[in-house]
Amino acid sequence: MRVRYFLAFWLFVLSGVAFLDRTNISIAGLQISMEYGLGNQRLGWIFSAFLIGYAGFQLPAGWLSARFGPRRVLTFGVISWGVATVLTALLPTDVRYAVSLLIGIRFALGAGESVIYPAANQFVARWVPMQERGFINGLIFAGVGAGSGLTPPMLTWLITHHGWRAAFWFSALVGFAVGAVWWLLARDTPEEHPGMTPEELKEIRDGLYFGATAPASPSSPSETRSSGTAISWRAIFHRRDLPALMVGYFSFGYVAWIYFSWFFLYMAQVRGFDLKSSAQFAMLPFLSMTVCCLVGGALSDHLTGKYGLRVGRCGLAAVALVLTAVFLVLGSQVHSPQLAGVILAGGAGALYLSQSSFWSVSVDIAGRSSGVFSSMVNMGGQIGGAVTASLTPWIAQRYGWTTSFSFSAVLAIIGAICWLTVHPEHPLDEHFTAA
Repeated sequence: MRVRYFLAFWLFVLSGVAFLDRTNISIAGLQISMEYGLGNQRLGWIFSAFLIGYAGFQLPAGWLSARFGPRRVLTFGVISWGVATVLTALLPTDVRYAVSLLIGIRFALGAGESVIYPAANQFVARWVPMQERGFINGLIFAGVGAGSGLTPPMLTWLITHHGWRAAFWFSALVGFAVGAVWWLLARDTPEEHPGMTPEELKEIRDGLYFGATAPASPSSPSETRSSGTAISWRAIFHRRDLPALMVGYFSFGYVAWIYFSWFFLYMAQVRGFDLKSSAQFAMLPFLSMTVCCLVGGALSDHLTGKYGLRVGRCGLAAVALVLTAVFLVLGSQVHSPQLAGVILAGGAGALYLSQSSFWSVSVDIAGRSSGVFSSMVNMGGQIGGAVTASLTPWIAQRYGWTTSFSFSAVLAIIGAICWLTVHPEHPLDEHFTAA
């Protein structure tokens, strides 16, 4: 196995654990709400706190990933979000200001998790040839669906037999374990890795650049690190399609976090399923995300190789978001609870056909500045998620859940329109042609 494939697989594992840690509270939400007397509105504030911390620390996370490399930054992040998960489990039942404390802990968890995808994108920029980026990003983000999909039945069993705190202890221990493996086996650049072969190193170097020839290779690992830390700030902020990507990912994040924050409760409270059945149906969107994330990544690479970056990245993402809107409207209006769950799961899958494009295009455009560039795009997505956590129950309470899903469908259409203005075939500038 190529070293880059194994490390990409481990980023898939880390991605899954990250979403295990961030979605466990939605599965335990009913029990936590009853224990601390919260209600859906205050539970929504706690959901939003995570996303505010996550979005607010995106730019520092991108800079840290470029400055110190994905190995150290991601290891520190895993430790920090494991500590926040432990603190949640340790919170006493009769503690005063429980809502404020939970908000603070979830904010800290969000800040810790903010590093994972900017660091992963920095890894892709340094390790993955252009013709493989769609699939590798699809693999990394398939961890989102895998982690979130395995969460409902696994954590429901733990909560049923051992209480909701056991679910948080389990999440923290798994995180510490996979973070330790990443620290031991990962390196910031291919040149530093002891398992790297000359053949693989040549494959990587030859595939990182748009032109026929790559720049002269650095003579040492330290030179490699320093060459990757310069950030083209002026070029980034003058990029006209950066706002379009941020708005597009805002739409993506808004829709995605309906599934992460509210889908389980929607199936239980609105569609009338019991805890076990809700957990089973709550798996469907995330399994759909996992499969479609991989399919979308592979399809993006195929279309890019055949028709170019505009079709492979932008065209695919725009079509996927339009399909998402269709599924959301249909799924919210059918009368059968089972059919609604299946159709809405299809919407989650259609959404994640576009996931790889957001991150691959960040590397295509920004190259070695991709950690910062992608963190800014990701900030838009997490702001969208933070808005979802509080706005979705507010709309549902006043106008019904059908209106909540219809509103998210409108945002998906806006996201599709944004993709039509993105031009990944034009990188930042001549100095950052690594894409």
